[in-house]
Amino acid sequence: MIRAQNGDSVCNSGVGGVCMMSCKWRDEQHPSFINFISCFLSANSFRLNFVPIAPDFIFNCGGLSLAFIFVINYDCDNPGPIFSRAEKLKSQFAHLYVVITLPTKEQNDSFVHSYFRYGMDIGRPTFIPALDLEMGFEKIRYLVVIRFLFSLRRRGRSKGWMCFSEWSPLSPLIQTIGSIEAIAKASKENILNNTDVSSEKAEMISKFFRDCKVYLSPRIS
Repeated sequence: MIRAQNGDSVCNSGVGGVCMMSCKWRDEQHPSFINFISCFLSANSFRLNFVPIAPDFIFNCGGLSLAFIFVINYDCDNPGPIFSRAEKLKSQFAHLYVVITLPTKEQNDSFVHSYFRYGMDIGRPTFIPALDLEMGFEKIRYLVVIRFLFSLRRRGRSKGWMCFSEWSPLSPLIQTIGSIEAIAKASKENILNNTDVSSEKAEMISKFFRDCKVYLSPRIS
């Protein structure tokens, strides 16, 4: 078992990237969830460091840095701090995303209302809803993979592209569908009509963002 101790790093041979987690964010979570993240990252060739940073996470892959705010407990009665923090950090990071768990209809409705009430610019930063903790972290991981794949293609690093593509079943959609938002909304039929992936994989991808039986499989024990 990988233990996430204060000031320690979870190391792995053949590291594909580095994940920096905020010490403050870590201390606010249940130890079992931190252990889940540690195991998940190690299994996917990421090294985890705990550092005093402003975002909750910063991922670095081959020079590309992505920052994340990961909201675990959305407070319908006091949503302001989330949007104020996003506004402040978006000026400091070129690639900032806010992943927010909204397990209930009340929380989802409150978030949508508050998003416009606080005058957020659509896509600056991008807010990504999730039903629970595991789904939220899975979305973070897939977004990191997709953005890095785009970066490799722009730099013409075909070898790195092919190796890194193996991390994600979403990679065949990148050329035809594009953004993470579009991929999240893609139907099985849309995927089959625009890619050469199998019917089974197309169904898995189309359900990933909505079906807990998909996004929680496999689980890390």
